[in-house]
Amino acid sequence: MSVFIIAEAGANHDRDLNQAKNLVDIAVQSGCDAVKFQTYSSETLYADNVEDFAGYKNINKLIKNLELPREWQKELFQYCNDSGIEFMSTPFDEEAIEELCNLGVKRLKIAGFESTDPRFVKLVASTGLPIIFTAGIGSGTDQISETISWILEENKSPDITVLHGNNAYPTPLSDSNLSEIRKILDLQELGTFFPHDFTVGISDHTEGILVPPLAVVSGAEVVEKHFTISRSLSGPDHKFAIEPKELKQMVKNIRSSEQCLGYRKNRYTISEQRFKKATRSVVATRDIYPGECLTNLNITTMRPFLDSAIPAKKYYDTLYKVAKNKISKNHVVFEGDVRS
Repeated sequence: MSVFIIAEAGANHDRDLNQAKNLVDIAVQSGCDAVKFQTYSSETLYADNVEDFAGYKNINKLIKNLELPREWQKELFQYCNDSGIEFMSTPFDEEAIEELCNLGVKRLKIAGFESTDPRFVKLVASTGLPIIFTAGIGSGTDQISETISWILEENKSPDITVLHGNNAYPTPLSDSNLSEIRKILDLQELGTFFPHDFTVGISDHTEGILVPPLAVVSGAEVVEKHFTISRSLSGPDHKFAIEPKELKQMVKNIRSSEQCLGYRKNRYTISEQRFKKATRSVVATRDIYPGECLTNLNITTMRPFLDSAIPAKKYYDTLYKVAKNKISKNHVVFEGDVRS
């Protein structure tokens, strides 16, 4: 199965419907599988007495200026359908969950900050839709297991995708911790830590496009990445998002990474077939005559390998065998040239 690539538009529509549609177009042109927005309201996301944090001041006012107008969702959903890309949105309140379900979305996403909230996780799980959730801030495998347990309380056979991620915007490369992906997969394979099978992916908040293909090589099957029309736009999410050319290149790099995965099925790969003669065979270092014993004084190993030749790996097995035919100097020794 191909890696599922989610182009995270988030709040980078800047409350401009044409800009939101432009983001959809960019995601389509880049070859992404889905484009995702976020459905929240300032009245239901933060309490009134929230303090300033992480460089954000007056967070409620900021959220009010970023929130997606709910009346856009139906039009964006249809625009995505007409454009051949899946519409997604992350809900942040009960009304958003209901609205998205009524639209007919295929899956729901739980953000990293919300995946540590059992009440909200259970609300999303109760819809019965496939769930993608980002591992919560500060959480490790214990929190992932707990979040899955909450989902299972509402849905006994859910379709779950866990996105490894760091919930800082932007994330330094040193905090990407991609080895966690392999750790999660290994623990899942043991079948003793997690209460349910799930797909593993990454929600990447680093700058640039290096991390997603590395995550795919580490085992990620879903990639979520913020993108924007331009990093020069105002707003908190533009500055760490990737631009259209980068998104297209990221998708290309991910698809190339997929081609690198797999296991050798035959002795030679298809591309190696025409190079197999570049390996070594047993070769005579001087003329060898019938009845003469082969020793390290008259044979060595050299390129090429020819059909029916004695391969270099059989050099030691060939020592002290007897020549049946004349073997000319610097000629490959064939299996039929010697006897025990």
